[in-house]
Amino acid sequence: MQTEKTIEWIKTGDLKGVSRMIDQTLIPYEYKKIDIKTTNEMYDAIKTMIVRGAPAIGIAGAHGVVLAAIESLDKDNFKEEVIKKANYINSSRPTAVNLSWAIKKQLEIIENSKENNEKTVELLIENAIKLENEDIEINKKIGEFGSAIVPKGATILTHCNAGALATVGHGTALGVVRSAFEKDSTIKVFADETRPRQQGARLTTYELTRDGIDTTLITDGMGAYFMKKGMIDVVITGADRIALNGDSANKIGTYMVAIAAKYHNIPFYIAAPKSTIDPNIKTGDEIVIELRDRSEVVEINGKPICTPKVNVINPGFDVTPASLITGIITEYGIFKPEELYKIFE
Repeated sequence: MQTEKTIEWIKTGDLKGVSRMIDQTLIPYEYKKIDIKTTNEMYDAIKTMIVRGAPAIGIAGAHGVVLAAIESLDKDNFKEEVIKKANYINSSRPTAVNLSWAIKKQLEIIENSKENNEKTVELLIENAIKLENEDIEINKKIGEFGSAIVPKGATILTHCNAGALATVGHGTALGVVRSAFEKDSTIKVFADETRPRQQGARLTTYELTRDGIDTTLITDGMGAYFMKKGMIDVVITGADRIALNGDSANKIGTYMVAIAAKYHNIPFYIAAPKSTIDPNIKTGDEIVIELRDRSEVVEINGKPICTPKVNVINPGFDVTPASLITGIITEYGIFKPEELYKIFE
């Protein structure tokens, strides 16, 4: 089981440091950590999915604000410069709300600080590290609550990667799997490959097999087949943004899985922290869906798989309606979609 952080702030001296993260574009071929030293590098790391997964992106955003503050230390308009650079980082990926949530937490420190620039940077570093550690504890709580809905000996279907690599550690949907496995080593996982970036094939199988969890890789079009054959007992995925009514945005293809699960009377759960719930939007219709580059669809590992003349539309996410969701597993417990508002009371 992964014990080191996917992403963490490393101090390299007084008011100096780097954001150290696993380069997820290299897995499973290579396991490597890289240091992000500037706001421009952080924007690129998020945009190109060196760091990915809503909670991990959130921490990257918090680190990005620290880097922006360090870069702006000697500026007369320190706060304005930091806010400008923070907004730039926030524009890197529009769907996952954790990015804007974590950046907002850091900007609150900037706005409210009555300290000098150096002390303000120290406060930002302290808060970034605090958010890192809280993420792991939150995920463990999600895992504990979620493990209660996993039947003994169950086979769990998951889509995309919502594991330790998508967070600082432990994971959300895979956090539930891990916590359930600790109580029942007979559980199994079916992992969708998750085209076009193949996070299920590359990352989910990488994590779970390292943990000794029985894992089977299937293509994205196979889920309904195995549901019909009675080989899947429960579906658990993560989320990138959840509306107040429970509509949930997750990796493209999740909606299709939820429809198949509903038809076959299989429970479908979302596992996500409170920070993924956006109380400012009422329904999933308000969620901005990121459109990504055509190369992700027409190429695999940089090699073309089809004619270059074909048209491509490549949304990174879709929205699963609340009516298809059995429950949303959070660090505060499991909520029915229509009861999600209670988490803010």
